[in-house]
Amino acid sequence: MTGDRNPREARKRRHERVRKRVSGTASRPRLCIFRSLKHIYAQVIDDSSGHTIACASTLDADIENGSGEKNKKGMAELVGALVAKRAQEKGIKEVVFDRGGYKYQGRVKALADAARGAGLRF
Repeated sequence: MTGDRNPREARKRRHERVRKRVSGTASRPRLCIFRSLKHIYAQVIDDSSGHTIACASTLDADIENGSGEKNKKGMAELVGALVAKRAQEKGIKEVVFDRGGYKYQGRVKALADAARGAGLRF
């Protein structure tokens, strides 16, 4: 198959290209984003030890209860603020942002801005 005929494969290729340069350490872990059509997930990962330090998604009970009538972008903002709060509880103040091969717009940008607003630096 030549070209970008399958969007899922194209995103995986972009993600691999980004991951060659982006890696999380214990002092500055990686904030990794995955978005599906319906949900968005965020994880703070220490790649040197292979452990997830903090995570949040639209499936969390904290988000589902407080979401009300928010659209997907609003839900992404809630996830960004929650993952930042959970990371700071574990002592993480700085992260490396991994957009997961997605364009930095819409829900990905909303999540990143909300995490910055809640105190994470990247």
